[in-house]
Amino acid sequence: MSSPRVQHEWRARIAAEYTSAAITQHLTLWLIQAGAPPDLIDAGLAIVADELVHSRMSHEVYVAAGGGEPPALDRDALDLKRTSDRLELDILRIAVRVFCLGETVAVPLFKHLREACTEPVARAALDRILRDEVRHRDFGWDLLDWLLSIGGAEIPALVSAQLPEMLRELAASYGTDNTVIATDDGAMTAADRAWGLAPPRDYAEILARTLTRDYAPRFAARDIAMPAQ
Repeated sequence: MSSPRVQHEWRARIAAEYTSAAITQHLTLWLIQAGAPPDLIDAGLAIVADELVHSRMSHEVYVAAGGGEPPALDRDALDLKRTSDRLELDILRIAVRVFCLGETVAVPLFKHLREACTEPVARAALDRILRDEVRHRDFGWDLLDWLLSIGGAEIPALVSAQLPEMLRELAASYGTDNTVIATDDGAMTAADRAWGLAPPRDYAEILARTLTRDYAPRFAARDIAMPAQ
């Protein structure tokens, strides 16, 4: 039996992976409607399958940790909303926010969670998730490159204009704008780390490194300006 903290975290991951599957499924429908290259559509569908596996494996960890409640799904978050009269611009918004930003920071985050994880069922889940997250990250940047290739010179400016708000959203979730993270003292038992957890403040440190090591050079290579930090 694990701590309530472990059970809470893995129960939340079940829902997060379900949500990722639903969002990617909807995004892939948009790609089909936009006539995107088949390799991008295939990659999107493969990610949906990955996320469902991640959810199943997270559930297995949760049960092994002593959990017995169903996942708390926010059904309002399980689809995408159009905000532009141009489908390609909605695809752009989701590609950058969910994949270029979200999946890129997920790679070092899951790597960090995996480092101290020794519980076999949790380690197996994190092994699979980390392996897949690399492809999910790459999908986002490949999708952005396709949009740049068809959208012309306006795309870098559009992304640059949206990045400040998107980065604020990340900071509110994973950075010091999140009160839980800002006030965390870094304390965590070895037993909880063994189940694939890390102190909240570690999330902010990983996000800060990702800003300089990943986001800045990747956007710069595409002539997209990052906001000043």
